[in-house]
Amino acid sequence: MKIVVLVKEVPDTYGDRKLSLETGLADRSASEAVIDEIGERALEVALSHADKTPGTEVVVLSMAPESATTTVRKALAMGAASAVQVVDDGLLGADLALTAEVLAAALQRIGYDLVIGGNLSTDGSGGVIPAMVAELLGVPNLTSLNSVEIGDGTVSGERASDGATMRVSAALPAVVSITEALPDARFPNFKGIMAAKKKPFETLSLADLQIEPDDHSGAHSIVIALSEKPPREAGVKIVDEGDAGEKLAAFLIENRLA
Repeated sequence: MKIVVLVKEVPDTYGDRKLSLETGLADRSASEAVIDEIGERALEVALSHADKTPGTEVVVLSMAPESATTTVRKALAMGAASAVQVVDDGLLGADLALTAEVLAAALQRIGYDLVIGGNLSTDGSGGVIPAMVAELLGVPNLTSLNSVEIGDGTVSGERASDGATMRVSAALPAVVSITEALPDARFPNFKGIMAAKKKPFETLSLADLQIEPDDHSGAHSIVIALSEKPPREAGVKIVDEGDAGEKLAAFLIENRLA
């Protein structure tokens, strides 16, 4: 079985998050770049299955700038057998539609039985990429799973909804997305880090995938204005000089809070 895990390089959630005032895109130099935590959890699902199922191949797939190569290699150090990274200047600022088409084309090129991704990235927070990829591939999609069981030709799991828990399953090939209810990812050890340097790492371009980014120009979102968030101002301070109640009432009325 071949499991492909979708991973993404994102700004560290514990660091600063800023937008470039020139491009409107995320300023990825403002904080340390890391693999999105939900992507690491997705990788852990695949690796845990591979640990107990001989013959399982785990591949990581990422669409990211060339600078993200080191970050993607961490997935190899964690235990993935190989990695594929799509790098192309034409993908700068790619929207969800183009991202999904690129990932789907890459998956068709490298082959897969099961695709695992996170339900929501911590930077773009689109939450639709796994479903869009599944639609383009024409395969079943199990979304927002809190548990995943991979069997012989099938995948299943549980999804929580308002007031109920659903048990869902699908025949392979399929695409699934997981939530943070899945276990934390393992840490790379020294042996894994050294082995990662010799594992296959393929870099693809849009030309390799026969995709023209200009074909999507009419569907892109466009930033028409951008400004930095103003600094937080001090609140109104009411000093009790015998009339604090009146001042407070006046403040509430003025701000339509009463």
